[in-house]
Amino acid sequence: MNKFIFLLTFILLATYSCSNKGKNNNNTNSIAAEDIETVSDENSMHLLVGTYTGGESEGIYVYQFDTVSGYSHFRQVTKIDNPSYLTLSKDEKFVYAVSEDSGEKATASAFSFDKKDGSLKLLNSQKTGGDSPCYIEVDKDGKHVITANYGGGSITQFGVKDDGSLNLPTQVIRFMGKGTDTERQTKPYLHCVRFSPDGNYLFADDLGTDKIHKFDVKAGDADNFLQVGTPPFFKVADGSGPRHLTFHPNGKYAYLINELSGAVIAFSYDSQNGNLAQIQSIQADTLNAKGSGDIHVSPDGKFLYASNRLKGDGIAIFSINQADGKLTKAGYQETGIHPRNFVISPNGKFLLVASRDSDMIQIFLRNQSTGLLEDTFQNIKLDMPVCLKFAAFK
Repeated sequence: MNKFIFLLTFILLATYSCSNKGKNNNNTNSIAAEDIETVSDENSMHLLVGTYTGGESEGIYVYQFDTVSGYSHFRQVTKIDNPSYLTLSKDEKFVYAVSEDSGEKATASAFSFDKKDGSLKLLNSQKTGGDSPCYIEVDKDGKHVITANYGGGSITQFGVKDDGSLNLPTQVIRFMGKGTDTERQTKPYLHCVRFSPDGNYLFADDLGTDKIHKFDVKAGDADNFLQVGTPPFFKVADGSGPRHLTFHPNGKYAYLINELSGAVIAFSYDSQNGNLAQIQSIQADTLNAKGSGDIHVSPDGKFLYASNRLKGDGIAIFSINQADGKLTKAGYQETGIHPRNFVISPNGKFLLVASRDSDMIQIFLRNQSTGLLEDTFQNIKLDMPVCLKFAAFK
């Protein structure tokens, strides 16, 4: 009899635990009262999520995310078409988003961000002058916003007003050329724009021509904020398809994920002249899927992660040699379908993956000694998530 009572009690507790987890992370319409205690304001951050809106999603979603427990609560959604990439000003008072569309609908939008309730208020939108903007970046002073326009083969520079809204673009820089892949590199396809850690240079990744374009940043010159650098670009191997670029926290190294070759290229970065020098190329995608996506370095600078799609969907994990910046393969974590983008919590404890075609954000626990990942199964269910950003809570 005692064994029966114990077993029944165990089953009831297990059932409650699973049910609680589901309510806590999967309900995007309300916060269940019984779940409030699982998320602590003290440990929380805002999690902003960009989506594709061709299905059920409506725009930018904001969650409260507990960086200790890994639990999350939906807070609000702001309607906007296809906000496939987001960025925040350094003071996190403003959020900037692209609308990855064509023609008149290809825009960059500015929002004010209220950290008390996680709400966004649209300030204004401006046309990018290039189709399919897919990446957006703001400079360290919050005075300039740059978009990478994938379909337009261009980048666009906007001045930012004192209230955070965008001026009309003052520079639309278009590129020429093509690559060796006759299907994927028929023209320039700009996929990413990143400021150097010192803010003195801008790098623009061109998937279509296998180039990383370099620009000198001229602060105070609103009309010519970006000037062609010396050299004007860095060439990588033919057929690579440069996608996203990230910098090591120490500012000495940069890492490029290539969509078509599946290679991660490590560079040394010279802050004196803004030059990149290749020091290594190592495969993140070993299946020739031609779908590598995103890349990030852990906050402590010890590990690098790169996502792969189309075949063997998952995250390649590398350790980083602190002496020379070179990479060594450390492991591989399978994910949901099409891990387009991912983010690491600032405390380094969690890695969150936007698995677009599985309609969920997966939450992985990071082993900070080995870099390996463990699925917590605390998924956030959301239709077609494609961009994840953290912001301080309150």
